[in-house]
Amino acid sequence: MISLMDKQEIIISHFLEGKSQWDIHRQTGFDRKTIRKYINQYEEKRKAILDSNEDRLVLTEDIVTPPKYDTSSRTRVKLTDEITDKIDKENELKKSTGRSKQQKKKIDIYECLIDEGYDISYPTVCNYIRDKVNLEKEAYIRQEYGLGDIAEFDWGHVNLTIGNKPKIVQMAVFTTAKGNFRFAHLYQNQKMESFLDSHVKFFNRVGGVHKTLVYDNMKVAVAKFVSRTEKEPTEELLKLSIYYGFKYRFCNARRGNEKGHVEKSVEYVRRKVFSKEDSFQTLDEANKYLQEILNKLNSKIYKQYDDKSPNDILKEELPNLLKLMPSYDIARTAEIRVSKYSVVSIDENKYSVPDALVDKFVTAKVYPERILIYHNNINVAEHIRNHGAHTWNIKIEHYLKTLKRKPGAIHSSTAMQQMNPRLQSIYNKYYTENPKDFIELIEIISQYGLDKIENIIKDLEKISPIGINTEKIKLLCNRNKDYILTNTNKEATEIEEYSKTILIDKYIY
Repeated sequence: MISLMDKQEIIISHFLEGKSQWDIHRQTGFDRKTIRKYINQYEEKRKAILDSNEDRLVLTEDIVTPPKYDTSSRTRVKLTDEITDKIDKENELKKSTGRSKQQKKKIDIYECLIDEGYDISYPTVCNYIRDKVNLEKEAYIRQEYGLGDIAEFDWGHVNLTIGNKPKIVQMAVFTTAKGNFRFAHLYQNQKMESFLDSHVKFFNRVGGVHKTLVYDNMKVAVAKFVSRTEKEPTEELLKLSIYYGFKYRFCNARRGNEKGHVEKSVEYVRRKVFSKEDSFQTLDEANKYLQEILNKLNSKIYKQYDDKSPNDILKEELPNLLKLMPSYDIARTAEIRVSKYSVVSIDENKYSVPDALVDKFVTAKVYPERILIYHNNINVAEHIRNHGAHTWNIKIEHYLKTLKRKPGAIHSSTAMQQMNPRLQSIYNKYYTENPKDFIELIEIISQYGLDKIENIIKDLEKISPIGINTEKIKLLCNRNKDYILTNTNKEATEIEEYSKTILIDKYIY
């Protein structure tokens, strides 16, 4: 292709130096037809500038514009209509079914075409896709939002160090469309209970509910794609919207800009909050730090908001928000059969229940950080939720019925390994030879509490360090109980109390 410098050389050689077209051809090697074309164009445009009333700026631009070649009439040699049709349809199905994040990239499309036997180069595929994307670019429409109208939700992730271990933590982010008030909370996962819990926390923090919430095509919000533009919400989102009274709206596939506030907020919060501090002992500690920094960010004054902060605008929104309801029960529920080990399986982890429930069905309510288990509407077990995989979460008190029949099984049991370290210490000191009495002690602890039992053991150690057993602990528990009752009713006498003490001391010795 002839450059602008080549064009200048042709014009100067002919008009200034008086060289013929043949001389210019021999000097430059350019085709004589090309030389003649640029000489004639220059003469024509120059004469028009000097003699006519046409727009001189346009004519001048024609003279000094670099040479261009008209490729519109060229026929494609290898990029046939068949190939372009295949490229156009390659990701169409994924777009229409909400799997936009799984679309093929240019190199993937090229490799598929080669595998199918098409003879085409990678740059040809890239150029076609780039030109097509540029043709489909959309203009952004500036939006105006009313007070209390819209809030947007999205998930993001943060790389943190929790308890000296690197961990990818999920972050739920809400942003109000009117004033860019931001709320976020960290979770172990993006499961439904985390999704619902984030909403309840956001509504409680704001003090009301925005009339419309906007989501992208996340699986916790969208149950099914009816068509490319119509989505069916999950049952849980539908229930939540009915309870709080808000409307929901989904973005079109691959249109994150339709909720641009929260798309930017995920990156903004992640950078502003965790670029300085990203190491914490617990997730709760990380969440407290997150809220502290968000409070500062939401208090910042912005000129575009007439020198108001997001907190100030949120206060203006409050009268226009939907009335706040009592906190929604966000638990994910499941009916589960208790196994022969007296455990239920939840998300590939095992949780113990009382051994009387073996082979019976129970109802589990799964919260982000805890699990409640019910039988016949009675709460029979509660566990801190484990976010690992294939773990056993055992409480020894759930196995008292079985251990009374098989007391020797306690020593190597999972229940013993997971037992409170303080309780393990008591077992190792006084009960390794008498596990049956230890099982009875656990029942006493469930009634009086571990702190009280430890204090009684300390008192017994002062009297007889090697004579500690469950019967003595039980007797002292009953003595303290009797003392509380008699002291409260003002009926005990010094003689009665002294007599009780003598009897107990005699028994202990």
